[in-house]
Amino acid sequence: MTLAPYDALRRIAYLLERSRAGTYRVQAFRGAAATVLATDPAELESRASAGTLTDLPGIGSATEAVIRETLEGDVPEYLKSLEDKAAGPLVEGGLDVRATLRGDLHSHSDWSDGGSSIQEMVVSAMELGHDYLVLTDHSPRLKIANGLSTERLSTQLGVIDDINSAVGDFRLLKGIEVDILDDGSLDQSAEMFSRLDLRVASVHSKLAMSAEPMTRRMIAAVKNPHTNVLGHCTGRLVEGSRGTRAQSSFDAAAVFQACAAHGVAVEINARPERCDPPDELVAMALDAGCLFSIDSDAHAPGQLDFQIYGCARAERLDVPLERIVNTWEMERLLAWANPG
Repeated sequence: MTLAPYDALRRIAYLLERSRAGTYRVQAFRGAAATVLATDPAELESRASAGTLTDLPGIGSATEAVIRETLEGDVPEYLKSLEDKAAGPLVEGGLDVRATLRGDLHSHSDWSDGGSSIQEMVVSAMELGHDYLVLTDHSPRLKIANGLSTERLSTQLGVIDDINSAVGDFRLLKGIEVDILDDGSLDQSAEMFSRLDLRVASVHSKLAMSAEPMTRRMIAAVKNPHTNVLGHCTGRLVEGSRGTRAQSSFDAAAVFQACAAHGVAVEINARPERCDPPDELVAMALDAGCLFSIDSDAHAPGQLDFQIYGCARAERLDVPLERIVNTWEMERLLAWANPG
C-alpha cells in the first residue's frame, strides 16, 4: 500500500477518532494534514531530506515521522499499529442492521461543535458507503456549542449546495439539531425550517426539570410539524470524559405515543457515552408503534463509525428494519420528513 503523507495523516486521525482518543492527539494529526495539503510536495521532499519538516506549522515529532516514512514509500509504523487495533469490530453484532442503513441523520461539523469541516465529514461518509448524510449543527441558543444563527445557517445551506454539485450520487442533506426550549417550542424560525430537509429536536438544557413539565415540553416539540426525529431523548451520559449524568424524568409512554401519532422517529443515539434511550425505553417505543433512526451523532469523521453501536442495540432489541427510517431510500426519507 502506497500512501501520500496527507492520506496517512488523515487516516490516523480517523482511526484515533474512531477509538475515542483524546481531542489533542486527533487535532495534532488533522492539523498536520492541513499543513501538508497546503505545502508543495517538492518542499516536503526537500525538508524531509534536510530534516526541517518540524519547522512547518503544526508538524511535531510524531507527525514528522509519519510524513518521512510515507515519503520513503513505507506505511508508517504508527498507522500500522492503529490499523491492527482497528481490525476487530467496535462491538459484537449489528452488522446485518448496519448493512441496511443508507445514511446517518445526525452529524456535526466545525460550524458548531464538531471537530472537522463539512467537506471532511462528507468524504468520510462517502467512504463508509452512505447514500446520504444529514448535517445537523446546533441551533442559536446553544451557545456553548457555537449554535448557528439564522444568518449562519443560511450561509451553510449555500455551502451544502456547492458540495452537492461536486459529489455525484451522494447527497448531503440540510438539517439541524434544534434545541427544545423550556416551553416545548423549537429554537429556529418556521421559515428556516422550511428550507431544511430534516430536523432533529433535542433537549439540551434544564435536563433535571421535573417530570410533568418535561413531559409537556417534549410532547409539544413532538407535535411541532417541523420535528422529524426526537434526539437522545433522556439526555443521559453513562460513561466518558464528561462523566455520567442521570436520565431526565418524563412520562415516556405519553411521549412515545405522541411520537407514534405524529410520525416522529425516536433516535437510537449510538454514541457509546449516551446509549440513549436505555433498553427499557426502546422496548416501550417499540410497543407504542414508533419509528426509529439509528444515528452516530458524530462530531468528527471517525465517529461516523459509532453507528454500529446503535445497530447492535437495535439488533439485540429486535427493532424491525422497516421501522428504521434511515434504511429507507432518500426519496422516501425526504417525503416522510416533508409531507406538506
